[in-house]
Formats: sequence, structure tokens, C-alpha cells
Amino acid sequence: MIRVEVAYARPDKQEIVPVRVPEGTTALEAAKLSGIADIFPEVDPDSIDMGIFGKVIKDPAAHELRDGDRVELYRPLKIDPKQARLNRARKKA
Repeated sequence: MIRVEVAYARPDKQEIVPVRVPEGTTALEAAKLSGIADIFPEVDPDSIDMGIFGKVIKDPAAHELRDGDRVELYRPLKIDPKQARLNRARKKA
């Protein structure tokens, strides 16, 4: 068994759920086993973007986890970061 964490955050609430899983468990399986979707009903592990310690993984269903990994579930961006910086610059001017 290995120890991993599954993390998700909203502006008002964040959770990191520790999970013990068998070796060979994928990021998608760990997200489902963690019960994070029970805490955050808007999370659909099958369609949400995931990463390990800030690095996006392309296929969570195939990415095998290692002991100590933190699976992060990412919310969709509301605005493109470049556009957000441009908007802030315009406000200051």
C-alpha cells in the first residue's frame, strides 16, 4: 500500500484527503477512492483536469501513482490569465 493525497480547492473551501491505495493505482482511481466528489458534488473525476504537485497529467486513467504523490483536481479557468493581467493593467492606467 502507498500513501497519496487528493486535493481540490474552491475560493471558499479546500480539502486535502489522505488515501492509502495499492501500488499501481492510477490518479483517476485515487480521486474516486478518496471520496472528494462527496465533499465537492461539482467534481466529476472522469472529466476534470488533474495534476501531480502542479504538473498536469494528460491521462489520469493511465498515470500510476508513487508513494507520497498529491493528486490535484483543477477547476476550469473563468478567464484566460493573459486577459486577466491585461484587465488589471487597464484598471491601473
